[in-house]
Amino acid sequence: MTATALAAAQRPAHRDPQVLRWLGAYTASTIGDSVYYLALSWSAVSSGTPAQAGLVMAVSAVPRALLMLGGGVVADRLGPRRVVIASDAVRALVVLGLAATLFLASPGLWALAAVALVFGAVDALFLPAVGALPPRIAARDQLARVQGMRGLAHRSGAVLGAPLGGLAVAVGGPATAFGVAGVLFALSLPLLSALRLRPLPTVDEARDGTALRDLADGLRYLRGHRVLGPLMIVVFLGDLGFVGPLNVGLAVLSEQRGWGASGIGWILAGFGTGAGAASLLLAVRGRVPRAGAVSGWTMAVGAVSIAALALTPRLPVAAALALSVGLLAGLSGALCNALVQTECDPAHLGRATAVSGLASLGMAPLTFPVTGAAIDLWGTVPVFAVSASVCALAGVYTLAVPALRRAELPTG
Repeated sequence: MTATALAAAQRPAHRDPQVLRWLGAYTASTIGDSVYYLALSWSAVSSGTPAQAGLVMAVSAVPRALLMLGGGVVADRLGPRRVVIASDAVRALVVLGLAATLFLASPGLWALAAVALVFGAVDALFLPAVGALPPRIAARDQLARVQGMRGLAHRSGAVLGAPLGGLAVAVGGPATAFGVAGVLFALSLPLLSALRLRPLPTVDEARDGTALRDLADGLRYLRGHRVLGPLMIVVFLGDLGFVGPLNVGLAVLSEQRGWGASGIGWILAGFGTGAGAASLLLAVRGRVPRAGAVSGWTMAVGAVSIAALALTPRLPVAAALALSVGLLAGLSGALCNALVQTECDPAHLGRATAVSGLASLGMAPLTFPVTGAAIDLWGTVPVFAVSASVCALAGVYTLAVPALRRAELPTG
C-alpha cells in the first residue's frame, strides 16, 4: 500500500473527501426529496379531493415495495455508484419535466400519479444502491461514523426541505417547487461522479447467473449469516411496529387530544431532535461498545415510550416522550444499519440493504390504511400498545440471539 493510500485508509470519515462528496450528494438528494413530496402533496390536494390526494401520495409505495429486492440485485450487479447516478439523473429529469408541464398547462391528477409511480420505481433502485456505497468509499472501522453522518444529513434534509418547499410554493406555486427539487437532484450528480470506489474484497460470482438467481443467492447468504439473518428479522419487526404509529397514529392522537397541527409539529420536533442526537453521538464517537446488546435494550426501552404516548393527555409530556422515542429508536436503527454495513460482504450489500429497507420503505407505508382502520375500531391506546409490543419483541429477540447480542462494531 502506498503512503497516500495508507493515509486515506487511516483518515477519519469526517475528514475524508470521498465521504464528504457522498454526504453532500446524499444531503442534496434528501432535501430534494422533501421539497418534491411537499410539492406533490400540495398539488394533489389542490387538484382533487382528499381521498384522491391520498391515493396519489400512496402510489409511489407500490412499485417501491414490489421492486426493492430487484433494485438490490441491480446495485450489486452494476455497482452502486452507477445506479445512484442514473437514479438521481432520472429523478431530476422527471421532476423538471413535471415543473415545465405545470408552468405551461394544468395536466391534473393523472400527471402527478404518473410521476409518483415513476418516482417510486426509481426509488426502488436508488435506496439499495445508496446504502451499498459507504463500504466502497470508507474504511470498515469508519462505517458506524458514516451511518451517524448519514443520519444527520437525513434529519437536516427533512428540516431544511419542508420550509424550502413551502417557500417555493408560496413564491411560484408547485411548478417552482418541483423545479427546485429537480435542481437539487441534479446537484448530486457531479459529486457522485467524482467518487472513486474501493475494489471489492471478494469476487461477486453472482454476475454469472440470472437476476433471479442473484436474488436467491443474496437471500440465501443473509439467511445463513449468523448475524445478518436474525438482524433482518429485527429490522422488519422494528419498522413494522414503529412506522404506523409515527405516521398515522400521531395525527389522530393530536386531533383527539385537541393539540392541533402545532401539537403534531412539537411531537415531531421532539422525535427529530432525539433521532438527530442519536446520529450525532454515532458520528462523533464512531463506535458504540456492545452494539448488538445496546440496540436490543434501546428498542425494548423505546417501546415503553411508544405505548406511553397514547396515554398522556399533556402535550409537553408527549413531546418529551417523542424525544425519548427518537433518541432510543434512532440509536437502535443507526446501530442496526452500521452492523449491516460492517457484517455484510460488500458484494452482497445492495441486496442486504434492499431487504433491510423493504419493511420501512416498501411495506410499512402500505399498512397506513390498516393502522387508521384499527384506530377507528379499537382506539389509539390499543393500537399504540400493539405497536409497542412489536417493537419490544424486536428488542427481546435481539437480546435472545447470542450472535446478535454479542455483535460488535469494528475498532479503528
